[in-house]
Amino acid sequence: MAQGTVQVTHGGSSRWRRRSGEYPTLTAALAVAGDGDVLSIAPGTYRENLVLEHAVILRGPEAALGSVRIAPLDGVALTVRASAVIQDLHLEGQDPTAPALLVEDGAPELTDLRVSTRSAAGIEVRGNGARPLVRRCTVENAAGVGIAVLDGGGGVFADCEVVAAGQTGFSVRGGGHPRLERCRIHHATGAGIGVTGDGSGLEALGCEVYEIKGTGVQIAARATAVLTDCAVHRTSTDGVTLDTDAVLTLAGCDIHDIPENAVDLRSRSVLTLSRTTVRRFGRNGLSVWDPGTRVVADSCEIHDSTGDYPAVWISDGAAVSLDSCRVHDVPDALFVLDRGSRVDVVDSDLSQVRNTAVSVSDGATAQLDDCRIREAATGAWFRDHGSGGTLANCAIDSVQTGVIVTKGADPTLERCTVSSPAEAGFYVSAGGRGTFTACRVTGSAGFGFHVIDGCRTSLHRCHTERCARGGYEFAEDGPVAEDCTSDESGPRLAARSASGAGLGSGVGSGSGVAAAGEHAGIRTVTAERSPVATGTAERVPAQRPADETDPGAAGQSPGRGSGEVLGHLDALVGLDSVKREVRALTDMIEVGRRRQLAGLKAASVRRHLVFTGSPGTGKTTVARLYGEILASLGVLERGHLVEVSRVDLVGEHIGSTAIRTQEAFDRARGGVLFIDEAYALAPEDSGRDFGREAIDTLVKLMEDHREAVVVIVAGYTAEMDRFLTVNPGVASRFSRTITFGDYGPGELLRIVEQQTEEHEYLLGEKTSEALLTYFTDLPKGPAFGNGRTARQTFESMVERHAGRVAQLADPSKEDLTLLYPADLPEL
Repeated sequence: MAQGTVQVTHGGSSRWRRRSGEYPTLTAALAVAGDGDVLSIAPGTYRENLVLEHAVILRGPEAALGSVRIAPLDGVALTVRASAVIQDLHLEGQDPTAPALLVEDGAPELTDLRVSTRSAAGIEVRGNGARPLVRRCTVENAAGVGIAVLDGGGGVFADCEVVAAGQTGFSVRGGGHPRLERCRIHHATGAGIGVTGDGSGLEALGCEVYEIKGTGVQIAARATAVLTDCAVHRTSTDGVTLDTDAVLTLAGCDIHDIPENAVDLRSRSVLTLSRTTVRRFGRNGLSVWDPGTRVVADSCEIHDSTGDYPAVWISDGAAVSLDSCRVHDVPDALFVLDRGSRVDVVDSDLSQVRNTAVSVSDGATAQLDDCRIREAATGAWFRDHGSGGTLANCAIDSVQTGVIVTKGADPTLERCTVSSPAEAGFYVSAGGRGTFTACRVTGSAGFGFHVIDGCRTSLHRCHTERCARGGYEFAEDGPVAEDCTSDESGPRLAARSASGAGLGSGVGSGSGVAAAGEHAGIRTVTAERSPVATGTAERVPAQRPADETDPGAAGQSPGRGSGEVLGHLDALVGLDSVKREVRALTDMIEVGRRRQLAGLKAASVRRHLVFTGSPGTGKTTVARLYGEILASLGVLERGHLVEVSRVDLVGEHIGSTAIRTQEAFDRARGGVLFIDEAYALAPEDSGRDFGREAIDTLVKLMEDHREAVVVIVAGYTAEMDRFLTVNPGVASRFSRTITFGDYGPGELLRIVEQQTEEHEYLLGEKTSEALLTYFTDLPKGPAFGNGRTARQTFESMVERHAGRVAQLADPSKEDLTLLYPADLPEL
């Protein structure tokens, strides 16, 4: 056959037709060909626009794949309107307004085609009658869409590859509904697969989408799709997105190495996942937004986050259901926020979570049944008013804190167990509520149940064992405990019956809980004051809640004069340089006030302060007294203290940080806003951290409302020096820095002596000398707590004393009060 010719082998049986013939062009050959005829094309380049109206067989040489090029200068290279068979061709198009290959009707078979083009689309299937079978075809289109199925078109694409696309790799619109089998789509600019529009749908089996400069799979505007055993990875934005009533099913899929959200849903979209893995994502594994949007996941795994965002994010009224799923190796596991938002989790594992496993805020709801949470900073945190839900039959193990309830949140916990927490098993503060039924805490390094701030929490048939600091700690009236038991003494408890008759009281004496090894019921348990008064600061725990009591603190009595408050300041152990600084500042303010009354100009005194120093050196106590002093001088309206940290100011999404910071500032109006560990708002490797938004907001509020609130920032000395440089306005807002030095052995001894006197104990012979030696030899590393260490030493002595005296049949008053060197804890 000559170069550039076409041989037509006629398939008809009429004796009037020639059996075969040779034609110089494809157009001429097609003009004489009919259904069933075979057109064999010689190698060469054909600058023709071909239209197939009959069910012919059009093929190039099998042994020379790509040697036949159909490459017109403009328009569609090949249009198919019949159930033809097309094989072994190379199609090229140059028209930005037209596809290279267009299927408009019939069920043609397209096999081993290569489409290299710079046109609107490489292959386009258009119309209700178009149902091609496309096999082993390759499309490269740097200017437009790789493959497009639209206007009711369909067909099957098997073992095909889109190697490059200037827009979407595989696009379905206008009611198209193709099926993809074992296809590969990569190096597209836009979505890898895009399905949009009412009635549009796609089925994909065993396909791979990767190296996409955009979203891997995008379903939108009431479209539907089912992906089975598919992989989506290495995109530049989200892995999979659903928007506006989109419906997607992922079965046995693997979504990984995504720099943004692995899967993002919005606007009433619905996602169903089964046996699917989501891993190595930069933002959220699942990001679910808006009322009506929902996810149902069964036997899925979400793990190995590469960013600092929650693995599952649920907000604005969306809902997620997880059944038999695993979420692990992530910063946070589940964040559900906003009224109407909900997460339901059944028989699932949340593990190796750097921060919070389950966070519920802004009126959202979480329901967890038969779940396991382990190796997390916080197991579950119900953060604020209206937030709640139920945790039932859940096991929480190896965490810092098991469950936190704050700011009016009101969850229900039933038959949950917290094992080996580094701090409290269950921690309730800042007006949190909660009902705990048949819950257990074992092996806590802190308290079992720690309820402060007068929270109206209910405990029923709960049990604690082997809790280092005690089973139950109730700092104020409010909690109600019924039929609760413990196998250890409960420090600082006073238990009463419903009628108010005391069942027992005293530090370390059992306090309504049986001595170690026994079990006793508790009815309406409340607490006496702890050995060191906690004052009135509004405190929400940071990620690792701890006892932030300062040494030598005393309860705040409203209405005290400045002289009385300064006298209280002077009575604190140590802190000589701090006392001088505060007195000098107070004198400046007082003299300025008197000059104004005399009609003279008063020097401007900035009242905002920086407190630097190690933990436990009295920073919170001095801040509280400073507020009282300013209130007594008429500088502040109330002088109350609102204590916050990073977790109270920094939100999880854009805009929420400014709102939280404004709310904290508003609570402090007329008083002192005390920001502990303020340097955490500007971490050294901050990246996209929202902490700087809190700093910027604070700087503006301090300027706009300079007379309403005094701001004190506190933290370690070196870290606070760095903090003051993060925003040009930060350092200028603070008048002075006050450094709190570490306590020496003699000062620590004095703190213990004060507490001994306050709680009606006495130091026996040589006990003071033993304490001085103990504090001298005590390691002063990063974990050293200064005054807090002195308090803990006193508490340990009281506990050891109780264990010793409990063995006496008839102890004397001296036995009940004297503390000896033997009662000191071991170094």
